[in-house]
Amino acid sequence: MVSYLQIEGLTKRFGATLMYQNVSMELSEGQRVAIVAKNGAGKTTLLNIIAGKEPYDEGLITFKNDLRIAYLDQNPTYPAHYTVLEAFCSVPNEMANLIARYEALLAKGDEVFQTEEFQQVLTQMDLHKAWEYEQRAKQILSKLNITDFSQKVGTLSGGQLKRMALANALISEPDLLILDEPTNHLDLAMTEWLEEYLNKSSLTLLMVTHDRYFLDRVCTEIIEIDNKQLYRYKGNYSYYLEKHQERNEQRNAELARANNLFRKELDWMRRQPQARGTKAKSRIDDFYTLQEKVRQRPTEKQVQLEVKSAYLGSKIFEAQYICKAFGEKRILHNFYYQFSKGEKMGIVGANGTGKSTFVKLLLGIEKPDSGAFDIGETVKFGYYSQEGLQFNEQMKVIDVVRDIAEEIDLGGGKKLSASQFLTHFLFTPETQNNYVYKLSGGEKRRLHLCTVLMKNPNFLVLDEPTNDLDIVTLNLLEDYLQGFTGCVIVVSHDRYFMDKVVDHLLVFKGDAQVQDFPGNYTDYRYWRDEQEKVKAQEKKKTVVEVVAPKTEHKRKLTYAEQQEFKQLEKDIAALEAEKAALEEAFASGNLSAEQLQVKAARMNELLPLLDEKEMRWLELSEV
Repeated sequence: MVSYLQIEGLTKRFGATLMYQNVSMELSEGQRVAIVAKNGAGKTTLLNIIAGKEPYDEGLITFKNDLRIAYLDQNPTYPAHYTVLEAFCSVPNEMANLIARYEALLAKGDEVFQTEEFQQVLTQMDLHKAWEYEQRAKQILSKLNITDFSQKVGTLSGGQLKRMALANALISEPDLLILDEPTNHLDLAMTEWLEEYLNKSSLTLLMVTHDRYFLDRVCTEIIEIDNKQLYRYKGNYSYYLEKHQERNEQRNAELARANNLFRKELDWMRRQPQARGTKAKSRIDDFYTLQEKVRQRPTEKQVQLEVKSAYLGSKIFEAQYICKAFGEKRILHNFYYQFSKGEKMGIVGANGTGKSTFVKLLLGIEKPDSGAFDIGETVKFGYYSQEGLQFNEQMKVIDVVRDIAEEIDLGGGKKLSASQFLTHFLFTPETQNNYVYKLSGGEKRRLHLCTVLMKNPNFLVLDEPTNDLDIVTLNLLEDYLQGFTGCVIVVSHDRYFMDKVVDHLLVFKGDAQVQDFPGNYTDYRYWRDEQEKVKAQEKKKTVVEVVAPKTEHKRKLTYAEQQEFKQLEKDIAALEAEKAALEEAFASGNLSAEQLQVKAARMNELLPLLDEKEMRWLELSEV
């Protein structure tokens, strides 16, 4: 395989903090590699270093000559005054630059059509098959729910901007595609489309993602950052989990043996006189090497997080015929639901269908147009959302928690100090004394989650809790929610998380259509696929019944019908040939803008005509 990227002896520090030390890796053509690690271990930093956006202290990074790289940043930026299409064509790409010139000329009006410059651009568009490129760009944008190509970038939401940047990276046709959290801000349908798109492509991939189903289905190799080193696993996420556990057990056993030996050597060091021979000095050197090894911490054991929840009565909440709309966009219409004690509900649906709005209505952040929520007196909500990430950046992590409580009641007479509680959430003593502004995005989200749970709620409402949380934290949260005795509502696009946590779904389909489904997401997906198969079979059956004769005995075709049948066969063959010729012309990229319009109009006439003649042929063939 052709080597695309080689990293040798890479070392990176942030001030006194060492991120990696003397690490090496190689990426070859066709490999699909994901980087996994705890938040703050340097996953995004490594991608930024490879993409040339972040300096490093030592080492050598070598790329294949003329390697084309596309990088999806976690927080992409474009000039606010650009339109979506202008931003899309702003990448350093010959095809994109050509389309940008074409669009700029079109914007000048009809008089530009007769200019020599416009004719030259048209010729170049034909030569480079830019029509096909532009069409594919618009198709990918549409798949990611970006349909207004003239919209200004400055008016896009953070999610829209991330999806536009993702589309830009995909269409640029790179040799190496680097993706940082590509599934963030994608709904379930978009994530599944992206999985299929990447699996069909021949792209070489390097990515950071916490979507475990996505990891399993797209990536074939895993690189783990652990203890400032890189560990490589040649397999998907399921294989990684198995080998990661084996490595941890082996490492912990080695550390246990080293600790036993260290205790013996420490005793020897204390008993030895000051004057030592050459042999003793060698043993002393070995002692200090051993001391460095035993200072390594054993690999984390899965911590069972048990936090006392407040008493919850039998009455939870009743949604009484809720109506909510934003202008003509309906979210809920006469929605009724009675929530039961112990329910763990997942909310899924496409972006913009009203999932977060429903949560805000329940919590009283938004007001319904009509109807009301009747909430039980004992209900104590704990609300986690992206909007809740509002900390004083100059505070220390430990002080953020102490401002809420010095001690956390676990129930049964057990209590944890603020520091011990943070340790449960994988914050080391060193990190606890860091300022909030030094935390990574994922660490800040973990801190927010910590502050929500420590208030002992009995009804957890989690809006996109999995975005930017590392896999270790996700496993911790999943185990906590599985043992949580209160009620839970989760809005999430993380299919793995939903499968482990929820017992039924509210599926928001848009235009105030909400389906209550008894099961997790995988159950729903299977049911939905089966329903689509049944509908397809019924549609096929309906067509056959429409054209099938009603009499028991087939009649013979009349002379006129026989002649019509023969002519239909000729007409259908001619139309099929014309359709194939049109498709070939479109694919050639040699058509001018005017020719494209004419041929597209003919295709629009041809398709219904072909359908009509095929239906009539089917009717006559059944006689």
